[in-house]
Amino acid sequence: MVDFGSEDSFARAVARLWEHYEVAVPVESLRQQTLRHGRSIATLPGAQAVKPASTLITQMDGSMIPVMQPGCGEDARKGKQLFWREVRLCVARPKGSVAGVYGATLGSAQTAAWLWQEVASGAGLTASSYVHGLGDGADWIVDKFTENFGNQGRYLLDFYHVSEYLAAAAKTTVAEKQRQTWRRRQQGRLLNGQTAQVFRALRGQLEPPEISEAPVRSAYNYLRQRREQLGYQEAREQELPIGSGEIESGHRHVIQQRLKRSGCWWKQANAQAMLNLRVARANNLWNQHWTASN
Repeated sequence: MVDFGSEDSFARAVARLWEHYEVAVPVESLRQQTLRHGRSIATLPGAQAVKPASTLITQMDGSMIPVMQPGCGEDARKGKQLFWREVRLCVARPKGSVAGVYGATLGSAQTAAWLWQEVASGAGLTASSYVHGLGDGADWIVDKFTENFGNQGRYLLDFYHVSEYLAAAAKTTVAEKQRQTWRRRQQGRLLNGQTAQVFRALRGQLEPPEISEAPVRSAYNYLRQRREQLGYQEAREQELPIGSGEIESGHRHVIQQRLKRSGCWWKQANAQAMLNLRVARANNLWNQHWTASN
């Protein structure tokens, strides 16, 4: 029941249970059993059982899910509030490994920072590990990376996000036929450590201050404020990733496939329980839970 309930809507999970096993279960019973196990399941491997990592690759990002606050009185459906909450998802893995350790929380940025530290430890973080961080450069993420790992690693700005800013800037700097060439030239400069030339190319095309929609200025400011996060040449020399596709993929298969379904709104406590199930499965702790439960 819990297996189906963590993968599909509760109504669909009931149908699948009948389809596969000819077992009839009320939707509410399946829902309660699924969430009960979500509140008790372990989501992270024990650090003592993990091989130390000389180099650790880690990412953090936020993803929005639909949340519901019930109303008051006999009918909780009346006066309910629907809004969006951010799930903070992080992942860490040793260099050379394809399997990462995930963590997810609906808590504050500080709660996410504590979780990030635990996830990194579960992936092999030691005092001597080099930590390679990746992301879109959001201030809160960089701050928490610095708090946790700043003295033993470096944070790199996701190359795809940088490329988006450059592509937008190209639309106002050169003719349409030359835009792709211009963008690729700036990308190549960044990859080769020639950041000064990129700033020079942007600075020469900055829009006047009175113009509100200014993609060149946006790209220039975005990169200038994150100048220390543009170490692509060094990352490539060390065979480290320069894109945050791993955390983007995690948003889809850990969070969104189950918690962002059409018409689905979650109580916060239930959302965290479902997140726990999804994270435990992603971390290959599913069978361990059922062995301990029996």
